[in-house]
Amino acid sequence: MSTSRALRPRKGKEKVEEIAPNIDALIDQHDPVKSKRKSKSDKASSSKQKKVKRDILDLECRFIGDPIPDEEARQLWPHRYIDLKKNEASTSKSKGKDDDDEEEENYAKCHFRQAEVDGCIYSLDDDAYVKGEKGEQEYIAKIVELFKTIDDRSLFSAQWFFKAEDTVIELHGDLVDEKRVFMSELKNDNPLDCITLKLNIVQVSPNVDLVAKKAAIPPCDFFFDMKYSPKYATFANAPQEGTGIDSETSSTISRDASSDGVISGTIVDCKKDSEMTLLDLYSGCGAMSTGLCLGAAASGVKLVTRWAVDVNEYACESLKWNHPETEVRNEDAGSFLSLLKEWRKLCQKFSLLDTNYSRTQPSDLMDDENDTAEYGPKPTSGEFEVGKLVGICYGDPNKLNKVCLHFKVRWKGYGPDDDTWEPITGLKNCEESIRDFVIRGYNLNILPLSGAVDVICGGPPCQGISGFNRFRNKDEPLEDPKNYQLVVFMDIVEFLKPRFVLMENVVDIVKFAGGYLARYAVGRLVGLDYQSRLGMMVAGTYGLPQFRMRVFLWGALPTETLPPYPLPTHEVVVRGQIPTQFEQNVVAYDEEHPLKLEKALLLKDAISDLPQVTNYENRDEFPHERAPQTRFQKFIRSSKEELMGVSGFPQIPTETAVLYDHRPLLLNVDDYQRVCRIPKKKGANFRDLPGLVIHPDKKVELDVSMERELLPSNKPLIPDYAITYQDGYSFKPFGRLWWDETVPTVVTRAEPHNQVIMHPEQDRVLTVRENARLQGFPDYYKLFGDIKERYTQVGNAVAVPVARALGFVLGMAHKGLCSDQPLFTLPAKYSHLIAERSPSVEREDSDSLGSTLNLGQ
Repeated sequence: MSTSRALRPRKGKEKVEEIAPNIDALIDQHDPVKSKRKSKSDKASSSKQKKVKRDILDLECRFIGDPIPDEEARQLWPHRYIDLKKNEASTSKSKGKDDDDEEEENYAKCHFRQAEVDGCIYSLDDDAYVKGEKGEQEYIAKIVELFKTIDDRSLFSAQWFFKAEDTVIELHGDLVDEKRVFMSELKNDNPLDCITLKLNIVQVSPNVDLVAKKAAIPPCDFFFDMKYSPKYATFANAPQEGTGIDSETSSTISRDASSDGVISGTIVDCKKDSEMTLLDLYSGCGAMSTGLCLGAAASGVKLVTRWAVDVNEYACESLKWNHPETEVRNEDAGSFLSLLKEWRKLCQKFSLLDTNYSRTQPSDLMDDENDTAEYGPKPTSGEFEVGKLVGICYGDPNKLNKVCLHFKVRWKGYGPDDDTWEPITGLKNCEESIRDFVIRGYNLNILPLSGAVDVICGGPPCQGISGFNRFRNKDEPLEDPKNYQLVVFMDIVEFLKPRFVLMENVVDIVKFAGGYLARYAVGRLVGLDYQSRLGMMVAGTYGLPQFRMRVFLWGALPTETLPPYPLPTHEVVVRGQIPTQFEQNVVAYDEEHPLKLEKALLLKDAISDLPQVTNYENRDEFPHERAPQTRFQKFIRSSKEELMGVSGFPQIPTETAVLYDHRPLLLNVDDYQRVCRIPKKKGANFRDLPGLVIHPDKKVELDVSMERELLPSNKPLIPDYAITYQDGYSFKPFGRLWWDETVPTVVTRAEPHNQVIMHPEQDRVLTVRENARLQGFPDYYKLFGDIKERYTQVGNAVAVPVARALGFVLGMAHKGLCSDQPLFTLPAKYSHLIAERSPSVEREDSDSLGSTLNLGQ
């Protein structure tokens, strides 16, 4: 895929000629099993032929009974009988053509209800093994047609079932029951004698209580409960046979009303709650959950981030300031999971799971700093007495190599500064204090219980797949501890059983080792009986001036509608490469969705209203100086209340509204002097400085014919690392962005040494706030930590508009207003609220951006 192309839908004839012929190739490429199935059936008929041509000569392979009446057959299979005379002529003409020609439709002379193969009678809708290639396993299919062609060939049409290893899950098939198969919509025609053995495949109701589900499966060869489609690697509820419930409205495995959320297998009409709870794992500063809540609000659903977990204390501080309603836990996800298990035991111990307490949102009342007087003066005996317990964790908070459950103790007569973490084994005589804490914590919802979480979102870090890691384990990526958080994420999903799951990750998760980790994630969800689909979304297509492609994995209980992916609202300048194996997982328009997109947003659309600051700016807060100049800027200045309850275009805040984090990384003296020498023009970088030779192939080298210019520090004006970076072919070191450009990706580091991050007209790098604007953070969002920490929080974040679009479709799925299709067109009302680029920004002619591009099919 080339760079600098606009993302737009194809139109008219171009679609038919360029896209339609490639759809089957893409499916075959993504799912080689389909092509294997085609070839094995074809090879069964002839070692040279690719099309089914031969007659059945085996006397024990024949149709039995009278043909289905012609009128009935034409109603059931009209595509077999259309223009029969015309196609008889075309068929006779095609007999002389080479066998490698494109396969034509097999037109029917008549259909049958039964056939006999090797003494076994097969009826329509029977399941059977079908011959594989020599040395390969046989395939599994449902017989959906039995017919004789107009040239007297005996065929059956197979609707294929997939085993887990035949799907995107591949090597992780052991995560799924070995007798479980998945219905597909893929069909093709095969010689009748390819059928080898009748099978008993039963349909069962999906159930995340896997023990109960297994016990309910009757004796069978295989069972299925879901359908699989290679498009977006989708596993979804299969139509319920004999219930009148199709996959679009299916639904409905009930959730027991108990506080621990037991799942049962009864089909019911579930009533949707008015409020949904969210757990944000690996939350960072909370961008993903913020966007999801904003999007859900736009769909009319109240989604609230009740809990958040992250190891970065500054990110947790940022999230808590912006979301005071959230119980924010600064700990690693593995310790959090251990704590959840211990918490459940405590709730069971005090019989809370069998009660109907009216629980509220998390509250800092668990740690009231002003309650010292409640416990009177300090004890005079010299012994400390427990006043009350004010916190809980699982780990080793005292760094004593003692990992276990700990309580935070407020000592009688002492204040919060004297609180200590004590292991539960040291509180044996404090049963009443523990009981009081657990009851209060349960009522305040300080920790989620199984079945009580509606949505889990998160981006588990997988540093083991990074291209910067020279020691990546390509054979067993999950054995690398740097990738293990993916396992922990799925373990938490397994324990809490949320209704919806949304996992985010970098594109390397589908690139590295053939997508090993992405396939594992899908396999874990499907193995837990979650519906699942995998897609890649580009931030710029939802109204941001950066490209930034990321992978998003949806999961949904069988009780829910599996959320689709929101289709783009904007064009974007395409950068980088899309993994070929997952090319059809990119969320983009195809020929079936010819909607006009807004023009791509550019840098000027996002940051041109921000006040000028210097390299030495050190204020964390100061007022705006200019009015917003674009719709994006008007929107990004909206208050939290306006964004959560907007019913039209939000009001423009006053110019005196507080602006947070508009500070750049302070460059050292040498780098600042270099930056000041870079021309203020488009495309400027270190190559514009004197003392270099640029060869015709664009490689840059030091000009040895002239004396090298030095800075006052006696260091070279052009550092060696800039010249040698990417073997001398890079344009990135000390590069300026320009107003009419799209940023590739906002990163975590702000140094200009190997990336284009300098302001177009000011001698500094982009500020934290400017980077936050490029990520779609609302201006009201305040960050904590030193400047490098804030850049890291912004660079690691999910682009807020992407999460917002996903939150909208999540809300629609929660309300049952989505179909089972993988893509969803955002309504005009929603699209109007997504900022469009300003017409005042000058841009190049569209031809300079290259030809139009469809990232999807």
